[in-house]
Amino acid sequence: MMKTKPYSGAYSALGGIFEYLNDDCGYEQWSQYLIEKLRGAGKRGVDVGCGNGYFTRALYKAGYDVKGIDISPQMLSTAVELARKESVSAEFLLGDIAKLSLNFKADFITAVNDCINYVAPKDITSAFSRVNKCLKKGGTFIFDISSPHKLQHILGDNLFAEDRGDIAYMWFNKLFCDRVEMDITVFTKQEGGSFLRADEQHTQYIYTEEQLKELLESAGFEVQTEGHLGGDKNQRINFICKKYE
Repeated sequence: MMKTKPYSGAYSALGGIFEYLNDDCGYEQWSQYLIEKLRGAGKRGVDVGCGNGYFTRALYKAGYDVKGIDISPQMLSTAVELARKESVSAEFLLGDIAKLSLNFKADFITAVNDCINYVAPKDITSAFSRVNKCLKKGGTFIFDISSPHKLQHILGDNLFAEDRGDIAYMWFNKLFCDRVEMDITVFTKQEGGSFLRADEQHTQYIYTEEQLKELLESAGFEVQTEGHLGGDKNQRINFICKKYE
C-alpha cells in the first residue's frame, strides 16, 4: 500500500532524511576544511542553510558558539533531534538568508552545500547585504556554490534514483538558461510495510564566479575563491569573504 502527501516545496519531504541520503559527500573532511578556514575568525557565528545540522554540530564540537538557521522546518526538526543525540546545545532557528537578521554582530557566517544556489537572482543582492550587516568589521563569510559546469552538464536534464530499502527517491532535472528545476519523489517505508510518497520541487540558480565576486565586492567584502576542499573548481567553488574593516 502507498499513501501520498500533497506536492510541496523544497525540503519538505527530504528535510528529515537529507543528511542520511547525503552521507557520501565527505562530511567529516568538509567540516574540517571549514574549521580550518575559520581559524582566527572569532568564535561566535551562524551556519545559514544548516539543513540537518552536520556543520553546525561540527563547529559546536570544535568550540564555536554557533547557531543553525534554515528555511525548512522539516530540516530544523531533524537538526534539533540529531544535535540532542550528540549532546550538542546549539540553537536552531527558522530563517531566510535573503532576510537575515541577528540580534548580535557575528564573527562569522557560513552557508555550506549549495545554500546560495537556492537564492533567486532577485534576492541575491539582498542576501549578501544582509550577511554583511550581520557581521562584525573584519568578519568572515564562507559559502560555496555548485559550479555552472555541474548544474549545466552533470545535473541538468538528467535523472537520478536510489533505493535503500527503507527510503527510495527519483530525481528529475530540467535545465534552463539560468537555473535547474528539480522534481523529486521520495518513498519512505512506514510501520507495517507500506510506503509514504512525497513530491517536492527545487530550483537551483546558475551563478558564475565572476558574477558573485562582483556582487560581494559591491556588498562590502574582500573575496578569495578556490575549489572544493581547496582543489579544482570544476564542480564546486568556495568563496572566502572578509567584511571590509
